[in-house]
Amino acid sequence: MKLQRLTLTAMFAALCAIGGLIKIPSGIGSLALDTVPAIVSVAFLPPVFSGAASLLGHLASALYAGFPLGPFHLLIACEMFVIILLFARLHRAGHHVLKWLFFIIANGLLAPLPFYFLVSPAFFFGALPAILVATILNAGVAALVIPALRHVSSSRVGIQR
Repeated sequence: MKLQRLTLTAMFAALCAIGGLIKIPSGIGSLALDTVPAIVSVAFLPPVFSGAASLLGHLASALYAGFPLGPFHLLIACEMFVIILLFARLHRAGHHVLKWLFFIIANGLLAPLPFYFLVSPAFFFGALPAILVATILNAGVAALVIPALRHVSSSRVGIQR
């Protein structure tokens, strides 16, 4: 592995952790903007590294929130890894509308689905609106940031590798 990839992965994971400090109040505690840097990382990193940044960033965010869902955060981190991995592959393939639809549906609707069975239907339906709003907000911020980065580093953002 190249040191540059590991360094960028660590940087984006740290930015995810910092994004976790930007809280969105909800009925189940608080949700955060910890996914924005992971989404932005797809323009700079291979899909697996972007997924790893998301996984590590979510765990760091959950850590200083006090792990309100306990070990379920490991499940959420793994879901985030897969979602960002697939999002990055769609980005690399040039499916620019499909990647955003996929992210919103996967993260906002499908990722919380295991909690319907693991916790309770009431928890699922109570958490779903806040998670969906946070997902759309994360996607919106990232959709604004990615094109802005083209002015900073046009040779690196969004190129196929």
